[in-house]
Parts: sequence; structure tokens; C-alpha cells
Amino acid sequence: MEMLEGIATRRSIRGFKPTPIPRETLDKLFHLASRSASYKNTQPWEIAVVTGKKRDELSKILIGLASNGAPPNHDEPAPKLYPEALEERARIHNKNRFAAIGLARDDAEGREKARLLNFEFFGAPCAVFIFMDKSLTHWSTFDLGLFAETLTLTAHAMGLGTCLQAALTGYPDAIRKCLGITDDKKLVISLSLGYPDFEAPLNAYHSAREPNEKFVTYYD
Repeated sequence: MEMLEGIATRRSIRGFKPTPIPRETLDKLFHLASRSASYKNTQPWEIAVVTGKKRDELSKILIGLASNGAPPNHDEPAPKLYPEALEERARIHNKNRFAAIGLARDDAEGREKARLLNFEFFGAPCAVFIFMDKSLTHWSTFDLGLFAETLTLTAHAMGLGTCLQAALTGYPDAIRKCLGITDDKKLVISLSLGYPDFEAPLNAYHSAREPNEKFVTYYD
């Protein structure tokens, strides 16, 4: 896939085929993603790739926490308040995403089922968790963002789909415990990874983007 085409056509996938990803494909994916830029070439990312029985075990744990109302406790908390323009984009995004699958605004049960699909990794056979050492600062958080974007674009070019999920990072202690990861590692972002199922209703939705004039200022 040509690079510019890949950037233009990448999107979040929320419905996957159960087909396992071969280990050699995963190895190639992460090798290419490791070419991502990082401050002073520090390469601060530490990646946990969860498949098979461990994937099912972790999914069961996360579904249990989420369905029982356990409060999320993100290592990297979200802003408590977004600027008005950003809040409006998020509101429209959620409205349109639920409308695309026929979920009414007042369908609390349906929305809860949709939320819990996050913790089933939307059916993906692979879940990826991106950690960094807790001693690091936002410089390294930025590097992890670069890595995540490179990873999603590389996966897309290889015929795979991804969905970056903040919801999965809400229970970092449970994830560390299940995977045997030490407490000095911060969970920054997670994603589901697999072969897209384009027949899945959740994949009918395409998010919008603002035109250049909304976010670009030229100084001549």
C-alpha cells in the first residue's frame, strides 16, 4: 500500500475476524513500528502482546471489572475538562458512532453492551498494551504516541486493523497483575489488533475530520 493512501484510509476498526495473526507477521509489524522517532533515540516503549488463552483470561478479568462498575484508575488520566471546541467534536463523534449502529440516545442497555465490547477487544485475537517506565516524563509519552501511530499505519499497510482504546487502560493494576508486569511500568495506551471484519456493523462508521482552516495558521 502506498504511504499516502495508507494515511488517508486508516481508520479505527471495531469488529474483527477471529483469525489468529501469525507470529512472523507480528514480529515484522513491531520491527517496522520500532522505526518510529523518539527523543534522543531513547525508544521508551515497552510492548505487551496478548493472544490465545492469556488474551481470553485478561478479557474475562476486564469485563468483570467494567460490568460491575469498578471505577477506572488510569495511569495517565484524561483531562477533567476539554476546551469547548474539543468537547463538541467528541459529542458529535459519539452521537454519530452510536447512530451508525442504530443505538438511540436513551438506549442505556444497548450503549452498555457497546461499551463492554471494548473489553472483548471487539473480537480481535490480539490485544497490545504500550507501557513505559514511570520515571519518564511527557517527552516519552509523546514518543509512545508516535510509536502507536506508526504501529497503526504499519498494521493497516499489512492488511490488519487496529483500534486504539483508552477504555482498556482504565484498569492498569489488573492488567499488570495478569501479565506479571511490575508496578514501575506505566500503561499509556492499548489497542486491539487483528484482521478487520468489514461486515461488522461497528465498522460502518467513519469519523469526520476538521478542514485545514480550523487548525492550521500560516504566517508569511
